[in-house]
Amino acid sequence: MNTYKIYSFSGVAILLWFIWLLPVTDTSTTQLDRRAKVSLRSVGNELLLQQMDSTSLILPVTRVAQGHYELRFENTLAITPQDLVDAVDTHFQKANLPAAYSVSVVQCHDQEVAYSFLKRIPDENSLIPCLGRPLRQSCYTIAVAFTEPPKLQTPQQTPLYVLVLGIFLLIEVVLPKQKQPPHALSKYKGITIGLFEFIPEQLKLISSTKEVVLSKKECELLYIFSQKPNEIITRDELTKKVWEDHGVFVGRSLDTYISKLRKLIKEDPNLKITNIHGVGYSLEITS
Repeated sequence: MNTYKIYSFSGVAILLWFIWLLPVTDTSTTQLDRRAKVSLRSVGNELLLQQMDSTSLILPVTRVAQGHYELRFENTLAITPQDLVDAVDTHFQKANLPAAYSVSVVQCHDQEVAYSFLKRIPDENSLIPCLGRPLRQSCYTIAVAFTEPPKLQTPQQTPLYVLVLGIFLLIEVVLPKQKQPPHALSKYKGITIGLFEFIPEQLKLISSTKEVVLSKKECELLYIFSQKPNEIITRDELTKKVWEDHGVFVGRSLDTYISKLRKLIKEDPNLKITNIHGVGYSLEITS
């Protein structure tokens, strides 16, 4: 080992020692608060955008107890349970929040629960009822309770993190760094569907006049159609690919989402989702 590497290793060792001496100033509870509040605000934003409401306020998300949060709105809104379940699932997964939780939609005027569902691990133990029964326009509070306590970061865990980091840096300093062959970066590109630009990764459907944020299932269905334009896709294939790994499927759910997609693409007269009776659907694109 040459002198440069000896000095480098010594410097890394001293730096790791100082890191180990630093007090733990943040816990998983604090991190949970931050991520939960941001995610719930994103859920509220998606629910409002689905109703073409981009101006009314989402009130501050509050923590009412450890692991319990409430989301309120400035104005009344209608809530479709399927949209709520999809939005919560999408944004909670993005924020890496605990996978076990309960969600309740509480009526403001009498504090009665108008709708609720329970997410458990494994997913087949989840209780997600009444997905096809929309809640009428009213004032609602969305209450979320995480049913598993967060794992707290303790000072005893810090040496383990330092050890892992030290081993990594030691390998980088002592062993010659092998040059990796260049890899082509796969930059995702939007999918053109008629007059629309469809960006699945961002759940967005964009035209020259508007930009729509899709729900997770709307996005999955539209992606399947975009891969097979002008082809018949059976109901079995659609339900299997979109609902197979996501819990409860209600027979009317597919028809409901197809209806939503039709409304979203009606701006382009050359696009049409056709129902092939008894078989499935086809995204017809004419020039």
